[in-house]
Amino acid sequence: MPKDAGLGYWAYKHILGFEDGDSVFKISPTAVDINDTRSLHVAELTRDALRNMGRYIAGAEVLICGASYRQDVGDTRYSGSEMVVRKLTEMGADMRVHDPYVDHWYELEAQDVYPAPGHSWSRFFRNQDGLEKIRVQKDLAAALTGVEALILAVPHEPYLQMVPDDVVRWAGGPLAIVDCYGILSDAAIRRYFELGCEVKGLGRGHIQRIKEEARAGSRK
Repeated sequence: MPKDAGLGYWAYKHILGFEDGDSVFKISPTAVDINDTRSLHVAELTRDALRNMGRYIAGAEVLICGASYRQDVGDTRYSGSEMVVRKLTEMGADMRVHDPYVDHWYELEAQDVYPAPGHSWSRFFRNQDGLEKIRVQKDLAAALTGVEALILAVPHEPYLQMVPDDVVRWAGGPLAIVDCYGILSDAAIRRYFELGCEVKGLGRGHIQRIKEEARAGSRK
């Protein structure tokens, strides 16, 4: 396996001159495609979770927890969260951002000139003009006030300690939860359902079973 997942395919075709790269190199390009589009899938999960609650993504207040590219660091370069924010903004959501380690999200705040003029990811999305005004919040309770959807995008240590009852109380009522990194335990997921929330997650196919069990228990 090459360090760069696309390097083997490129070299096989352009240096060695073979034309059957699509059949020989299947895993690497597929992995790259999945990795590059998972952020867009998070936006779809957020929309679907809100829809299950009878709400719309357009005009919804959405908080994304985690702007950095990995847990417990403050570096936003190559952060998958950027694509989530941009896609949801394009879909009409009103975005908020919380991150305990990030002070400024320059990819959004300076998107016209950062990393270089004409090179921002904003050029691939619509309705991006308002993102320059986004500021990363530090007070989690304040950031959650009035939100309709919460995206747990990065497994920062403070997010691992979040208590469902507190989250719902700070939000002012049930909300949609999207877990991108397996941050929530099964017990936490069950509690969110008991509190009237909707929960979805990447790679968490058993969430539907937890939902059915929680709803069945509430009817007893």
